[in-house]
Amino acid sequence: MSVNTAKSLGDFLRSRRTRLDPASFGFTGRRRTPGLRREEVAQRASISPTWYTWLEQGRGGAPSAEVLDRISVALMLTHTEREHLFMLGLGRPPEVRYSRVDSVSPRLQRLLDSFDASPAIIKTATWDVVAWNHAAAVVLTDYQTLPPGERNILHFLFRNPAVREKQHDWLSVARYVVGAFRADAARAGLASEVGELVAELRSVSAEFDTLWQENEVLGYNEGHSVKHIKHPVLGTVELEYSAFSVDGRPDLGLIVYTPLDSNVAQQIRRLAAQHRRDSVPDSATA
Repeated sequence: MSVNTAKSLGDFLRSRRTRLDPASFGFTGRRRTPGLRREEVAQRASISPTWYTWLEQGRGGAPSAEVLDRISVALMLTHTEREHLFMLGLGRPPEVRYSRVDSVSPRLQRLLDSFDASPAIIKTATWDVVAWNHAAAVVLTDYQTLPPGERNILHFLFRNPAVREKQHDWLSVARYVVGAFRADAARAGLASEVGELVAELRSVSAEFDTLWQENEVLGYNEGHSVKHIKHPVLGTVELEYSAFSVDGRPDLGLIVYTPLDSNVAQQIRRLAAQHRRDSVPDSATA
């Protein structure tokens, strides 16, 4: 760690320490300066008070990821602050922490809804769909009609005949999905979390089992950029595929399908508007 980086780390730790209220942690006594004392942070982080003092003074050396994690908890850092702490201490962001997600923030949902002619979804690292817009409901799948535990993209593709029938080239799509899913799960450190899902799919789908054993790993830029869907109302639809990470939520991904034909886009917009009206409870329109 360079001298400048060590100083930046020390300054950051000191600024986070002095903003905390000692009383909220059960620490009492008169103080000359605001915030927790260095030894109190060290106590909360289960590390040596001397070494923590050295860190704030810019001479403690490079801390381990485990120590930085304990300090981030002791200082009650936010996700962004924890990431900044790792960048200062180790020159890299921390490993992704996976937590189960069942919904998204209203702000993120409003973003999805702004795509009135483009189906858009939010998926987790385990490829569970946790949010979608009305265009996705009328073009892809009406996820609201499914129990939360069944809103998984791999489940759709390998166990739902209706979804399979929509695919113009099912095998090509399936191979890409399995390869991208494997890469996502490994990147998020979810080998154990996806084990049950993979075992289930391998037991019920010989095709999934074959593709899984191929050990393909694919990125989003290595699949087909245009998705072809056979829709019962719109006919064959060409959708340009784009994937984005969600700022501040590395465990979530935004996928947007943009129609290439303006006439199709207008038809999707009308179907989505109708779906929106049909989804409003009667009490809300009374």
